[in-house]
Amino acid sequence: MENPKKWGFSANDEIDSASGITLRGVLNTLMDSRNPEDERKTITLAHGDPSAFPCFRTSQIAEDAIVDSLRSAKFNGYSSTAGILPARRSIADYLSRDLPYKLSPDDVFLTIGCEQAIEIALMVFNRPGANILLPRPGYPYFEAYAGYRQLEYRHFDLLPEKGWEVDLEAVEALADENTVGMVIINPGNPCGNVYTYEHLKKVAETARKLGILVIADEVYGHLTFASNPYVPMGVFGSIAPVLTLGSLSKRWAVPGWRLGWLVATDPNGVFKETKVVDSIISCLNISGDPVTFVQAALPQIIEKITDDFFDNVITILRKCSGTLYDRIKDIDCLTCPHKPEGSMFGLVKFNPTLMKDINDDADFCFKLAQEESLIILPGTTFGMENWLRIMFAVEPTSLEDGLLRLKAFCQRHAKK
Repeated sequence: MENPKKWGFSANDEIDSASGITLRGVLNTLMDSRNPEDERKTITLAHGDPSAFPCFRTSQIAEDAIVDSLRSAKFNGYSSTAGILPARRSIADYLSRDLPYKLSPDDVFLTIGCEQAIEIALMVFNRPGANILLPRPGYPYFEAYAGYRQLEYRHFDLLPEKGWEVDLEAVEALADENTVGMVIINPGNPCGNVYTYEHLKKVAETARKLGILVIADEVYGHLTFASNPYVPMGVFGSIAPVLTLGSLSKRWAVPGWRLGWLVATDPNGVFKETKVVDSIISCLNISGDPVTFVQAALPQIIEKITDDFFDNVITILRKCSGTLYDRIKDIDCLTCPHKPEGSMFGLVKFNPTLMKDINDDADFCFKLAQEESLIILPGTTFGMENWLRIMFAVEPTSLEDGLLRLKAFCQRHAKK
């Protein structure tokens, strides 16, 4: 059979471009650069998946809830658009514990993990000429999805000398009449910071002044282990409307269950008045739903898991955060300006001028993967050249081993 003169299709280059700046795209490339002859076990201090390590196994109560839900045979069908009512009610009650007002199930929309919540949040506010303000450093999925959807994004800096606080003067300078909102990530990824009540209030006041909303990525909510307690952005929803994003993935250590949420933490009803809630539902009508039997297990997971499980997770994270911070002090070319206080990551400054044959953070990470079978992410993935993001939510022994490999690598490549 003869080929047509010209095929009428080709690949979408914009998808390749967006994929290239995602964590998964960078991580896959780093994994491919390992030396296949290195017989040591690969240590991955790169992805935010605590379930890969036995010490972070989820509670048996959560596992039993999934089994009970599945075996009931009541949840083998499609979910309703926003999620089944018992699951939405359980999330509303769970988040309301930390708020000065009561959420309704109608404020809650269940998603396929937090990444779909990000997609919907950006899709709802994308209109011709619109722009959104994103943190630098931040979670690159926001840039990837905004870029793919041709939503303009502008970066405001986080200030390492102030515990990675938002540069609010920069936010005001960046915003214009087409700015729809700003994103904050608290507890922070990739920085490991935890914002104070006072700072979050200033963020809300700035958003109100500019007439924009706050999209609060709180997927690491409650994973804090230092002086600053976790304060949800929704506390300030009466100052400026807040879309809260979260998921089961991190606190319950089950990212593969793919259950997230997008919540209108907006006691003044601004989102309903401006038809944002209607638009969220419309977006969900044309997208997939999280697995129904996982949704059905949610009330049991949230109501029955005791504090002992969470306390154990926090104890491990606190210990491993301290290990990372202390070991980095012994490596000349690396500096950790702010000890991680939350989430699962620390952001470390890399000084390439102290190295004889490494040009920048990307070069550092690829050679590290090849020579030590140790995977960490370059800061350029998060908008920060010559920084490194190191995950510490791993088995303590694996973390110690990985940091020893990191030190040996740095000493081997140091200028004499």
